[in-house]
Amino acid sequence: MKIIIDGDGTPKEARRICEELSNKKNINIIVVSSYDHDIRGEFDVVRVSKGQDSADFKIVELFNKGDILVTQDYGLASLVLNRAKAVINPSGFLYTQKNIDNLLHSRYIGRKIRQAGGRTKGPSKRSSEDDEKFKSLLYEILN
Repeated sequence: MKIIIDGDGTPKEARRICEELSNKKNINIIVVSSYDHDIRGEFDVVRVSKGQDSADFKIVELFNKGDILVTQDYGLASLVLNRAKAVINPSGFLYTQKNIDNLLHSRYIGRKIRQAGGRTKGPSKRSSEDDEKFKSLLYEILN
């Protein structure tokens, strides 16, 4: 088992939490990111060229049954969900077979609204509560 982090969309604090908890369990971390992001830490970093979904394709390639993925990307989450021990959003919620279809549908509706010239609400600013929820969920999964 390893933790793979979608480095293009995962906040620094969530990466730090992954690093902290995985060190206690001796679990490897791989962060996959485009060359545009300067990511450093006590983990492996796999760099991919800038391009739509380049990091996602590399993550799917590296992902093995029983791995854990940290991502904000609903589409990527859906691609590995059936092979994952867990797929976690950095805000501290778990992607499941029960919620992924609704999340993907919401993403689709939002895209249609924006294509029609409408506006949709972006994500809320990350809070310390998000960090605590994420840490608690990851701790539970690793134990």
